[in-house]
Amino acid sequence: MGFLLANRIPIRQASQQAGLRKACGIARDILLQTAQIVKAGVTTREVDQFAAAEIKARGCTSAFLGYRGFPGNICISLNEEIVHGIGGSRVIVDGDIVKIDIGIFCDGWVGDNALTVPVGNVAPEVLRLLAATEDSLHVAISHARDGEMLGTLCASVEDHVVQYGYTVVREFVGHGVGRKLHEEPQVPNYGTKGTRPRLKAGMALAIEPMVNLGTAKMRVLSDNWTAVTQDRKASAHYEHVVLITNGEPEVLTWRERMFPGGVEGLVAK
Repeated sequence: MGFLLANRIPIRQASQQAGLRKACGIARDILLQTAQIVKAGVTTREVDQFAAAEIKARGCTSAFLGYRGFPGNICISLNEEIVHGIGGSRVIVDGDIVKIDIGIFCDGWVGDNALTVPVGNVAPEVLRLLAATEDSLHVAISHARDGEMLGTLCASVEDHVVQYGYTVVREFVGHGVGRKLHEEPQVPNYGTKGTRPRLKAGMALAIEPMVNLGTAKMRVLSDNWTAVTQDRKASAHYEHVVLITNGEPEVLTWRERMFPGGVEGLVAK
């Protein structure tokens, strides 16, 4: 995985944690407000522009716009699109799933989070994918503790979703968060239990399962950004920034769960 040694991973002190906490709270609020306008008949460009206005209104800037040339204010990816979709003329229709990933800079700190919004009458098998992916995020968060090995956290995502026949994306990973959008360590959605580095209080991780209904294989479209599943089956994406503490993990982008009962909760209905 190419992890750096644990002593190379930034440890945030209390005053720094406050800045990160503020940025993540704002990013969470923008994400939830943006999710509310996602509905049939809206274009992905309209969603992007709405989020851009919300970011500006809060005195923040997009962490994505211009990053390595990325042309969008947010990432908005539909159905078989995994991540890095660009807002445009595409119209959202009934049955779509819409992944929204929002990153901001606020007073020099990054806030980063993502969720997948089901629109209207989504196929039951796709809803189960969403539920399993969101659930895997919270399984991973349960391992975000001082003294735990990062490899155990990473492995827990794949271990959770494979029981439903799903696959995890290997080309894109979570990451450390702080002054820069991507810091050490890398946080894949697969790994080997018990492998280093060891997590320490003060580390901040963006944990973001990207899970496919079919094959794990993907390719990038001609826009050089949008990643899609090779078999064109659906992909889901959820993300939180989590602060390692001396006790319970602190989810800095906390929101109510979309599928609190996971896959089993959907089956029970």
